[in-house]
Amino acid sequence: MGEKTYLKWYNKVGYGSGDIAGNVVYAFLTSFVMIYLTDTIGLASGIIGTLIAVSKIFDGFTDIIFGSLIDKTHTKLGKARPWMIYGYIGCAITLIAVFAVPISWGKTAQYAWFFIAYTLLNGVFYTANNIAYSALTSLVTKNSKERVQMGSYRFIFAFSTSLLIQSVTVIFVDFCGGGAEAWRTVAIIYAVIGLIVNTISGLSVKELPEEELISADQSKEEKYSAVDAFRLIIANKYYLMICGVYILQQLYSAMIGAGIFYATWVLKNKNLFGVFSWAVNIPLIIALIFTPTLVGKWNGMYKLNLRGYMLAVAGRALVVVAGYMESVPLMLLFTAVAAFGQGPWQGDMNAVIASCSEYTYLTKGKKVEGTMYSCTSLGIKLGGGIGTAVVGWLLELSGYVGTAETQPESCISMLQFMYLWLPLIFDVLIMLVLSRINVEEANDKIRAKKGMVSGNTQSF
Repeated sequence: MGEKTYLKWYNKVGYGSGDIAGNVVYAFLTSFVMIYLTDTIGLASGIIGTLIAVSKIFDGFTDIIFGSLIDKTHTKLGKARPWMIYGYIGCAITLIAVFAVPISWGKTAQYAWFFIAYTLLNGVFYTANNIAYSALTSLVTKNSKERVQMGSYRFIFAFSTSLLIQSVTVIFVDFCGGGAEAWRTVAIIYAVIGLIVNTISGLSVKELPEEELISADQSKEEKYSAVDAFRLIIANKYYLMICGVYILQQLYSAMIGAGIFYATWVLKNKNLFGVFSWAVNIPLIIALIFTPTLVGKWNGMYKLNLRGYMLAVAGRALVVVAGYMESVPLMLLFTAVAAFGQGPWQGDMNAVIASCSEYTYLTKGKKVEGTMYSCTSLGIKLGGGIGTAVVGWLLELSGYVGTAETQPESCISMLQFMYLWLPLIFDVLIMLVLSRINVEEANDKIRAKKGMVSGNTQSF
């Protein structure tokens, strides 16, 4: 007999649509906040990078705190949905604030405005929303196949939204008249769209009763503090590795997001940034469609994820070659190859985290879904924030001046390093870490040792 199913197709689609809201924030912020602040407001990229890095210190604490709070929440909406739905209200307000820096204020006041708005957005509201959204994967179904499907639907919406944001934002801002007011208008529109979609997504699924989430071989978890939760997840090596992959992924994305600078100053056509966004996101979406089938065919997620990133590394290596050949068509082709290889991990990583949470239960006897899913928010915020900060620092180091009509040769060389070489380096590191994340096999071995029902094991 197969696993019991819990979700209809519309539950999966409804859940997945929540990442439209997430990427209205994330894609817009990571792709355009730096160029908005430097080229429109006239702030220094190096100072912006430093402020973002300082903000990440605060972020590191809030992930564990909100994860623990979700685990302790008991409402009619469940554990995670209240944080997901209500947290996004703050996301919408602070997103608008980030792109509404008062142009009449002095530079110090402008930096302060940005820092406060950015920190509240990332460290408080996005944290609450994103951890809760990710945790729903393990709270609305116990079926491993459905969890993979939820992840695939989620990231199809995520990459579709990212593609749309990256493709149309520059055109949209110009259509709204350009300048600071246009950026604020676009931010308001995106925030309203995100708020509506996030609410619909949160209401489209229902969390399972806690007694059903605890199976016959499990007992109700003991009470534990945030400090205890922190100790539990730090003791889980797979949690640490997944955090590492998330951070590397977001560093990768930050460099790809710096493509707006690469397209503007190296390729001499800022609209090519939107074209490259298609080369990144369409193959990802195609890969996500086939991920649930491939997981079943390859008897698990480990082989699929590792081999996918082998393909991604090969693709990014060829992007470097094509970049120095100055061949945009070849760059687009190999960018697509790399993106296709990255797709499976994007689709099944939430299911891998659910297995990671199960590993903690099997080894420690505690269920910590909310805290375990803090790796999603922690990785996104730390990786994305540090990545954006590094972009700012490297631009400052290269002599970049946002208001200048031309950039020095040192800046052009730096942009090539950032857009061609760094993504390749990050993909190699991700591939190496993924080669160690075989948590499914580890869980099966523990179950077998305890005489519990075992799933399928695999090795590469």
